[in-house]
Amino acid sequence: MEVASPLEIFGRQVQFQQITKILACNGDLLIAGIPGSGRRTLVRRAAREINAKTIDIDCIRATNSQRFLQLFCEGASNAFQSETALSVIEKWLATQAGELFAPAIKGGIEPKPIALKQEQWLAFKLLIQLTQQVAESVDRKVVTIFHGFPHIRSWDRQNKWEKFLRDEIESKTAVSYALVATIGEISTIADKNLEIVKLYPLADRVVAAGVQDILRQQGLTFDPRSKALEIFLNAVQGHLKDTSSLLRRLSQLKLDRGIIGEAEVNQTIEEILSDLSTTFESLLGLLPANQAHLLESLALDPTTKPQSKEYINKHYLSRGGSLQGAIAGLQNKGLIYGPELGYKIALPLFALWLRQRLS
Repeated sequence: MEVASPLEIFGRQVQFQQITKILACNGDLLIAGIPGSGRRTLVRRAAREINAKTIDIDCIRATNSQRFLQLFCEGASNAFQSETALSVIEKWLATQAGELFAPAIKGGIEPKPIALKQEQWLAFKLLIQLTQQVAESVDRKVVTIFHGFPHIRSWDRQNKWEKFLRDEIESKTAVSYALVATIGEISTIADKNLEIVKLYPLADRVVAAGVQDILRQQGLTFDPRSKALEIFLNAVQGHLKDTSSLLRRLSQLKLDRGIIGEAEVNQTIEEILSDLSTTFESLLGLLPANQAHLLESLALDPTTKPQSKEYINKHYLSRGGSLQGAIAGLQNKGLIYGPELGYKIALPLFALWLRQRLS
């Protein structure tokens, strides 16, 4: 059995129905959560539920406006492959956009190299118009997903592109928009035209019930006389991706009686941490020094009051604006939660790896 499939909306049925309803009514939404909480998966599944096409744009990979245009074109090319859609694109290239776009070698469209910012801006407007034209022509809903939407501000310094997109959202056109961000970024994005869906960690009872059900279908079960399930829950702490990763590994175990004990869970956790070590090292290395220091402190010594004088002195943290900046930076990256969840590290396996590394 493929473990990933039943976990797509695992524990998120309420949010899934909410998103489906928003998109079915041509609404737009801001979905916020940490990396690995299932944000894009939920939107894609909801789009499929209403038979909508999705244009998926990873703004985190868009290091400049030209790269953003390229990613937008790739998303549109993947989504628009029917004869009617290709006919609309061909006409669009011939009559409106031929100076800025060209047919891609593998099908679809791609932006021509554009040096002038004003022409890049025009290309963006044309792409937005194209999505509307195709949606109207094929008489099918289109959902454009901007993953890591706030990252465009690294090059959209005057908020010109963001403002135009906000205006498109407000105009309630044929395309629905889903902006994907972290919970820490909500205040910088939310407006009256966006429905907000927040994804927090799943409750232990929800994880336990779902995981045991999936394992049972594969002839596996946690040893009820041990703390195997408790160890599992403590390791993943309601994080969807970490739950999926650990569950997938456990489901591959070959056990005589199908009984998963503490040793099997602990060994599987260690194997995952070893496999992810390089990724975690890179993630830590990309953080500013004050953020990395705070993250390590929270891993070793969790607290609900990182701003307290006692905690600052104990861990030799910077005071004032530097500490507040580190907290805000980690929240915006989705690496820690805010005060609502006690500044807990948001990626459980990463936190476990940090504790082992520092111990």
